[in-house]
Amino acid sequence: MILAAGRGTRLRPLTNDRPKALVMAGGVPLLELAIRRLIHFGCRDIIVNVHHFGEQIIEFLQEKDSFGINIQISDEREQLLDTGGALKKAADFFADGQPFLLYNTDIITDLHLADFYQQHCHLGALATLAVRWRPTSRYLIFDAAGLLHGWVNVNTGSLKMARPTSGSLQLLAFGGLHVIDPRLFAYLSDKTVFSIIDTYLEAAAHADIRAQIHETGTWMDVGKPANLEAAQPLAAQLLAECRGI
Repeated sequence: MILAAGRGTRLRPLTNDRPKALVMAGGVPLLELAIRRLIHFGCRDIIVNVHHFGEQIIEFLQEKDSFGINIQISDEREQLLDTGGALKKAADFFADGQPFLLYNTDIITDLHLADFYQQHCHLGALATLAVRWRPTSRYLIFDAAGLLHGWVNVNTGSLKMARPTSGSLQLLAFGGLHVIDPRLFAYLSDKTVFSIIDTYLEAAAHADIRAQIHETGTWMDVGKPANLEAAQPLAAQLLAECRGI
């Protein structure tokens, strides 16, 4: 699932007349880069959620003939549902019971998606989150074994703990890429709009939510114009790899 419904407020004025997912990176829209990366690693079924200028994304995918694979739309144009709500609305797409990738469209990274997926399957966690050691205001809290214990906002002091702690803990920044087992759906909120982080914290009290530390490669959040500009060479490189150039 590609998350493409955000309003892209940090990218204004680029998103004044288009969705964030159609802002250009490496010569193609961010959404196309994400889709080509997923296809490159073997994905053939994708669902994309839409909200802000959602009709443009729908038209874009139609023009591209869905890149020759099965791409469906989860329509949030009437109400933006946040990450957890978006996943809940699209749950029927994952009826085969197999783990799946959840991919933020404003993240550009050279993370090997197939290895990331296989590592999740090998360990059998409820979800595996790509994380990094980097400065941020909000951290996920993991133990030395890589199991999620909580969440903290270091600016406000807000702290949410999911399970009792003993031993050393580590603060890691979430990278916007997840592999999720559909068993996680049992922990989704009854609400319509909610954060997936709240779901992870609820589930972590009963099951394994694991970290996959991605430190050796490159990761960039292109949600701001300056970051987007800096990421253009990486986007072009990844696109070339997908095209076999």
